[in-house]
Amino acid sequence: MFTGIIQGRGKVISYRSVGGGLAFDFEAEFEIDNPEEGESIAVNGACLTAYNISVHRFTVDVSPESLLRTTLGGLGVGNTVNLERALLLSDRLGGHIVSGHVDCVGSLVTLKTEGDFTILDFTVPSLIDRYIIEKGSVTVDGISLTVNRCSKGHFSVSIIPHTMQATTLAELKPGGKVNIEVDIIGKYVEKLLAEKKDTDDNVNLINRGYLADKGFY
Repeated sequence: MFTGIIQGRGKVISYRSVGGGLAFDFEAEFEIDNPEEGESIAVNGACLTAYNISVHRFTVDVSPESLLRTTLGGLGVGNTVNLERALLLSDRLGGHIVSGHVDCVGSLVTLKTEGDFTILDFTVPSLIDRYIIEKGSVTVDGISLTVNRCSKGHFSVSIIPHTMQATTLAELKPGGKVNIEVDIIGKYVEKLLAEKKDTDDNVNLINRGYLADKGFY
């Protein structure tokens, strides 16, 4: 579990093919203190298992599924990524609840400045945009951001100077690809409210009618 608050950036030191996937060696710009072999580290928003951890360096394996669902397969030596170690129970939840399970790849359409702020407009697949709401939370390459506006297949976010300086967003150009994770709560609510039927005992599961009967709708 993560918060979307980036701890620092990292660089790809090397990569290689492993069992149909890829293994990456990263060097973080911060020290990985009290490391635990096998701990989770979010790389551009994708939760990965880290091993061979040594001060600033660590290795991860990226499965074929993760390569299909994320932008990680396009990384090369020298490329920069956003890094966040897994949340501790004692940590502040400064962003929002982020699972590190990327929902889709989005594209930057436009980038413009408004005073000290940068407005980024992204496109996402139509099956994903229903989970993105105005003033809701969205994760872009691992960064917890607030949605300014959204429409069919689009959403925009406003980036403060600190975030531009501390993450990879400053390197992003129109047409660039990013990993998108929508707010996990919306997906669970949709699942629970979907009208379904248990064919074994003919019992209706949670739906609008059930909620109305119980006084919740």
